[in-house]
Amino acid sequence: MPDPDSIDDLPTSLGELIRRQRQLAELPMRQLATMVGISNPYLSQIENGLRAPSEQVLDSIARSLGLSPEDLRAAEEEDTGSDLRVAIKADRSLTAAQRRALVEVYDAMLAANKAKAEG
Repeated sequence: MPDPDSIDDLPTSLGELIRRQRQLAELPMRQLATMVGISNPYLSQIENGLRAPSEQVLDSIARSLGLSPEDLRAAEEEDTGSDLRVAIKADRSLTAAQRRALVEVYDAMLAANKAKAEG
C-alpha cells in the first residue's frame, strides 16, 4: 500500500479519491459496488475517471465509505474545474482581463449549479 504521507500519493481526481478511500477501508471493489447498488464495471469506470457518478451514486459511495457526500462533491468540483482553470490561465492568446473574466464566469456557473442542487 502507498505511503499515506507522500504528497505524490495524494489523489488527483474524484475517481482516485474514491479508490484510495475504498482501499483504506479494505473493501474489495466488488463489495463496495454491492453496497452502493451498482455494477462492478460501473464502479471501475468511476474509479478510472471514465464515467462521472450521478448525485445519488456519489451520495451512496460516500455513505458506504463513511465519508460526507459534501466532501466527495467538493472533490468532484475541484477535479472538474482545476484543469479548465489551468488551461484558461495558461492561454496567452487571451489578455489577462479575458482570462480573469472566463474564470469568473466559470466559477459563477459552478456556484449556480451548486446552489440549485442544494436548493
